[in-house]
Amino acid sequence: MPDIVVMFFLLGLLAGVVKSDLTIPKAAYDTLSLLLMLTIGLKGGMALYGNLRWSLLPELLAVAALGALIPLALMPVLRRLVRLSPADSASIAAHYGSVSAGTFAVALAFAEGRGLPIGAEVTLYLVMMELPAIMVAIALYRRYKGSDSAEALQGIWHETLTNRGVILLAGGAVIGAMYGPMQGANVTELFTGAFHAVLALFLLQMGLTAAETLRPIPWFHWRLLSFALVAPPLLAMTGLGVGLLLGLPSGSLLILTALAASASYIAAPAAMRSAIPEANIGLAMLAALGFTFPLNVIVGIPLYHGLIQMVSS
Repeated sequence: MPDIVVMFFLLGLLAGVVKSDLTIPKAAYDTLSLLLMLTIGLKGGMALYGNLRWSLLPELLAVAALGALIPLALMPVLRRLVRLSPADSASIAAHYGSVSAGTFAVALAFAEGRGLPIGAEVTLYLVMMELPAIMVAIALYRRYKGSDSAEALQGIWHETLTNRGVILLAGGAVIGAMYGPMQGANVTELFTGAFHAVLALFLLQMGLTAAETLRPIPWFHWRLLSFALVAPPLLAMTGLGVGLLLGLPSGSLLILTALAASASYIAAPAAMRSAIPEANIGLAMLAALGFTFPLNVIVGIPLYHGLIQMVSS
């Protein structure tokens, strides 16, 4: 059976499909997303407590390079095969080069539930992949437009580095690394103890949102929908290859594979609205949240785990 947190996503998806009056207020959703990202940061930081070392730098740089290479590879595919405009191609390349905090949380819960060894630095993968992917996609679009204003790029850097996801993930990691699992336990236990419950409610809302993006399914975008289903497993193989070259433990390998296969629906949409106003963010959300996210959390993560077991045996 799927992990219990995935069942909450399916419940929300079912409720949305049958047009139930079940809703989660926007303020509650914002609170859940904030709690989820802060908790992920804290968990990662506490794992890093006493484990920070320079030898992690090559690994993190390789992960950042993966985040930068994905939009470079996807841009021509989206332009020539999916036949999207330059603005939409760059936007969707950014979404797929960037990562999904929800997918990360599900992969982390999956790995922890099976006792897989996880490196202390995995939370840093989120930031290390997200920022290069967004900046590379924006640079590709600006090159197409013939605009490379340093002032505009500086503003985008500021917006990307200061969005709430980056602040909460990085800030939580710093706090967790400073205090560790014991010194700040009177505060951090409240977050880490509720991680799975918060994740379950967050996925319930993601199910409702995914159903909304799919009602009705815009079949005339069949090329984009096909891309949203075919790209994740191919990108997962890229993440798996990088993880194997780095010699990651199986839990970290699963998380990197799932992140490479994921698509952002929090940081990237905010960045693209500002940097590429001509882009249709609805198309990106349809692909990322309507198809790629359900594919990864329902069948992708268990499939990637099985593949890792095969190559490791």
